[in-house]
Amino acid sequence: MTSWPIIPTVRGYRAAWLGRDLAAGLTLAGLAVPEQVATAGLVGAPASAGLYAFVAGSLMFAVLGRHPQLSVGADSTIAPLLAAAAATAGSPGDPRYLQSVAILTVMVGLLVTAAGLLRLGWVSQFLSTPVVTGVLAGIAVQILVRQLPAVLGVPGEGTNTISRLRAVAGRLDHTNGWAVTIAALVIVVIVVSERLDRRIPGALLGVIGSTAAVAWLGLGSRGVATVGPVEAGLPTIGLPSAPWSEVRHLLPAALIVTFLCVTQTAATERGAAPATGTAGDFDRDLVAVGAGSLLAGLGGSFAVNASPPRTEIVAATGGRTQVCALVAAALTLGFVTGAAGVLRNLPQAALGAILAFVASRLLRITELRTILRFDRLEYALAVVTTAAVALIGVEQGVIVAMVLALADRTWRAARPADVVLGREPGTDHWIPVDVGQPTEQVPGVVVYLLYGPLWYGNADHTAARIRDLVDAARSPVHAFVLDAGGISDIDYTAAQTLRDLLHRLGRRGVTVGIARSSHLVHHDLDHSGLLAALGPGRLFVTVEDAVVALAVLG
Repeated sequence: MTSWPIIPTVRGYRAAWLGRDLAAGLTLAGLAVPEQVATAGLVGAPASAGLYAFVAGSLMFAVLGRHPQLSVGADSTIAPLLAAAAATAGSPGDPRYLQSVAILTVMVGLLVTAAGLLRLGWVSQFLSTPVVTGVLAGIAVQILVRQLPAVLGVPGEGTNTISRLRAVAGRLDHTNGWAVTIAALVIVVIVVSERLDRRIPGALLGVIGSTAAVAWLGLGSRGVATVGPVEAGLPTIGLPSAPWSEVRHLLPAALIVTFLCVTQTAATERGAAPATGTAGDFDRDLVAVGAGSLLAGLGGSFAVNASPPRTEIVAATGGRTQVCALVAAALTLGFVTGAAGVLRNLPQAALGAILAFVASRLLRITELRTILRFDRLEYALAVVTTAAVALIGVEQGVIVAMVLALADRTWRAARPADVVLGREPGTDHWIPVDVGQPTEQVPGVVVYLLYGPLWYGNADHTAARIRDLVDAARSPVHAFVLDAGGISDIDYTAAQTLRDLLHRLGRRGVTVGIARSSHLVHHDLDHSGLLAALGPGRLFVTVEDAVVALAVLG
């Protein structure tokens, strides 16, 4: 990030791209308007706040970002987190609630911007893919459950997933048929439009059709809930004020939202990298996403994030640069300042259907199946994370996910893979005995290969494994060869454990040699005193050299 040109994606702009960018911008606006209004409902903010968030996110990323196709705006992934954090200050619609959302958004903007400036984008790799998949699936479940009342036309009650489901189940006999019909038709329009051509704004068509139906058929008097009056005009820019105690209370949620923004922005860029590539620009893009949240918070709106589906739409419709984002932002701004009144008759069932469709995209069933085929333990982590987020809460579920990811990796590192090696007949090659190829053993010699670092978490386990191998050998062991080709480093605790193991094996008449140690492992052996404990001539270039030398000594 040595240079910061304004709107870098339009450098070298060609006139031939303008038509595609205009078309992509129009399509993006058609998708974004209903989606942002629906996401505002998830946050518990006015519909106009969702539109402001999209304008702020698109504008700041177009000015500061470098990825030519990334779309930034209100996002259903982080919306439940914002709502849960602000709920402690009041109910949706209360001034204190909205002020808490704005304060939280400014905090997120500052944190994401700082992450970019400090080049902390690497934290996006902190959670494993199965755990992230579980987090998104849990959020999808929460969104679906939250939208059930709107889709069924019944009042929504409850503070968590279970209580909400119970409340809906108790009111099924009050289901509004008109609301269910509207929701079903909107989903059909979205699905069919996407199947025909992803450039068709199915969500916008569903919104227009359902809004017209409510007005023409007088469905408001038949129990169909609508958005109601929408505040038009430009937002007032100003720094929200709050006591330090409230800022401290919101900090944990701000950190989690920041982490999700960093993670999702990274995932979106990896999944939609343009042909020209944007290698090395991710931290710059984080600054742009953070600036979008900062501007949104100053305007009384809520935090923004990179959007995978909208970014895919930009790419699918031929958008080449952030000009399409500026076009979409201008159209959205024009709508919210001059035509927001048409949303008054927009049925909540239509917004619920749109959010349900968006949530279905977060349920990555195909990826879950792939994880299951790959590793049952990682699949279990994804399932547990999904349940934690869906049943306990997004904020708590994300913390559970982080702990699970660390626990999984720590457990694997504490129980590293290892194998006994055998000589391939007629050669001097030593290969694992369990790969299906014939091998031969040298009587009295055990060759052991460890995959992974030797550290305090696995030192005792590894020493026990070596002792068991020596005890289980078919003939008395007089030589043990540690193939260090798979060891990246040895820490102090592991070095002391190995020193004790050397003494124990030595008392049993077992000579130890180490083969294929890297210069890093050699450094650890030397500085820990293990080289001296081994004795001279016990380091070997190859396993065969070690076996031949130690067999002679035996």
